[in-house]
Amino acid sequence: MIKILLLKYRNIGDVLLATALIDNLKSMYPDSEIDFSVNKGCEEMLTLNPEVNKVICYDRQKVKKKSFLARIAEEVRFALRIRKHHYDLVINLTEGERGALLAFFSGAKKKLGYKVRRGIFSKVKVFDAIANDKVLQHTVNKDLQFIQLLGGKIKTKKVGLFFSATSKNKIDGLLKEHGINGFVHLHPVSRWMFKCWSDERMAEIIDYIYQVKGGDVVVTSSQDKIEMERVHNILELCKSEPISFSGQLSLKELASLSARSDLFLGVDSAPMHMAAALNVPVIALFGASEPIIWGPWNNDMTTQRDYQNKDGVQENGRHHIISNMDHTLYFKKGIKRSVGMDNISAEQVKGVINECAKKYTSLF
Repeated sequence: MIKILLLKYRNIGDVLLATALIDNLKSMYPDSEIDFSVNKGCEEMLTLNPEVNKVICYDRQKVKKKSFLARIAEEVRFALRIRKHHYDLVINLTEGERGALLAFFSGAKKKLGYKVRRGIFSKVKVFDAIANDKVLQHTVNKDLQFIQLLGGKIKTKKVGLFFSATSKNKIDGLLKEHGINGFVHLHPVSRWMFKCWSDERMAEIIDYIYQVKGGDVVVTSSQDKIEMERVHNILELCKSEPISFSGQLSLKELASLSARSDLFLGVDSAPMHMAAALNVPVIALFGASEPIIWGPWNNDMTTQRDYQNKDGVQENGRHHIISNMDHTLYFKKGIKRSVGMDNISAEQVKGVINECAKKYTSLF
């Protein structure tokens, strides 16, 4: 049996998009045991995945609060925890120094990764083979480079997300309580506020779905105070009365909600990637990030297209994006905003909603 460790110390969406690599590694090494180490808060993208043996969490926020010497001690303890597993293969899926450090001290027979951009490990040979991080490519394809570096062939490009019957039952109960069957899942916020669209336009779209298309809308956000306040402001601007589960759902429950929806509408965010992973049609607004790298992933290899960094509407299987490439940032009323998001009009979004309604006739 070969023991494999994957390292990805980034955000929730980044971790989810790495799941295609897991399936390909399992295809290459059927008797392998695959562990995955991530920042705490990202583990729900991996738990219940049948191909993942163990998720090892690094509590970045907890470590940051410690004194300098205590942080060093914690880093050493974590490195020793990794080393004791005696991995045969370690793959670092970022250009960060932490992953390189852990790979270096893991004792693994083979180590793969990206060239470290800064710090001491940018000058030390850590990896036996280096993947290309210079070419603009989707994050899923970037991670899948490691299959080719290992001499294998890519068998699947499917991103996977799993949730329990308990999560499903909770969502079923909530929807039944509110008398909702078919609906649009609208997640208007992102961890990064500059990726958000204007509250006024988001409210206009909610009203359009209700009043013109005759559909229901369920609005969500994380439990983050700023996100919840943003959703509250959007709802205050609405003439209709969408259902809000803002701040009420775990990531697994959010996934279950998306799986029940007819359409996901939102911005570049982890929930957008989650909806796409569940093969729910996605409409995503991109005015502060690059579609080539972060566009909603199409799990169907036969219809997979590359997004382009350009203005306008792009289609990829069941998914649509509306993008504007002016990523200039500015502040308005203390909130960081993007010119590109401002440049996306409500009429553009309505047009894509109408297009989706034609393709998916049960939508409204």
